[in-house]
Amino acid sequence: MATTEQPASVEMRKRPDYRENYANSVQVRMTMWDFYLTFGVMADASAAGVVIESFQGVYLSPQQAKALANILNQNIAQYESAFGEIRLEPQASGGVIQ
Repeated sequence: MATTEQPASVEMRKRPDYRENYANSVQVRMTMWDFYLTFGVMADASAAGVVIESFQGVYLSPQQAKALANILNQNIAQYESAFGEIRLEPQASGGVIQ
């Protein structure tokens, strides 16, 4: 039988190839087994169209995706409590957040 006990501590380490980037675009795809997030930066926008330069893709298990959604919702609620409502512009369809 699997144990449900939590570890006594969690240590976070950064790998040598760790990088931080800014993204103002996230595309989400899913399959039965995982979620795939593609992060990018809007490089050019005009009436003719938008160019997004993708720089990182991340696969998440459905459980990790749901845990991420929960923690993001908690942090967004705290942010809005401190700084006011985050207003969204109309979004394009297809799972793209810009």
